[in-house]
Amino acid sequence: MKLAFSTLGVPGLPVTDVLRLATTHGYHGVELRAHPEEPVHPGLTPEERVEVAARFKAAGVEVLSVAGYVRVAAPGEDGPVVDEIRALLGLARDLGAPYIRVFPGGTPEQTPEEADRAAARRLGTAARYAGDVGVRILLETHDSHRTGADAIRILGLVGHRQVGALWDVMHTWLGGEQPVESFAALSPHLGYVQVKDIASAEDTTPLPLGEGILPLADCVEVLSRHGWDGWLCWEYEKRWYERAADLPGLLGPGHAHLSRLLNESA
Repeated sequence: MKLAFSTLGVPGLPVTDVLRLATTHGYHGVELRAHPEEPVHPGLTPEERVEVAARFKAAGVEVLSVAGYVRVAAPGEDGPVVDEIRALLGLARDLGAPYIRVFPGGTPEQTPEEADRAAARRLGTAARYAGDVGVRILLETHDSHRTGADAIRILGLVGHRQVGALWDVMHTWLGGEQPVESFAALSPHLGYVQVKDIASAEDTTPLPLGEGILPLADCVEVLSRHGWDGWLCWEYEKRWYERAADLPGLLGPGHAHLSRLLNESA
């Protein structure tokens, strides 16, 4: 498996500094948070996109994913949602990223069936463009659909190879699923896996990997046992928890922890 980290852990950091952190600490890739407050987002000009892609190539670091904030199940018209997905897909294509990330984003005002149908309809429409540009859309286990069982309801309706799953191990655990259950549901659609650690279900402040209670060893063991050879991406949510320790000083120990788990499960 290859290791990456998310720029959510170093909000606003210039691309050059992100790449320095990746190469210094041995990460193969980076998940780029595609928000207007970040250096990389869908508003970049064609020239700026070429420059970002060239910097990653020169550093020997892959752009794993463009992590957007589209909520595919949210109430409203389909057009703006599909347009936002297409913008992320275009950015990912230009940067050479194989994936984009979207959220479910259903609301309490919807029935689960309404949310599922809205998400599947929009993802199915966007899948055709995703196929044209060679990028997969990954639905993260998050918010209204935080478990593998929740996400598969949508993915089963879509039934398109360009639409898959992003397994956030915190959300499936908070939803009551064991890693073996999450993997069983998501494995036919799995793009990559987001790892993290927290103190408890009540305190989700990010912790260094291995210092919390999330079943990371079990997740890696399940993946290894089934011969899954994709990406593990550390999503350290510093952006939302200002009092959390800074990520740069944790990247080395985090890489060592994940490498140890991989060796133990081999």
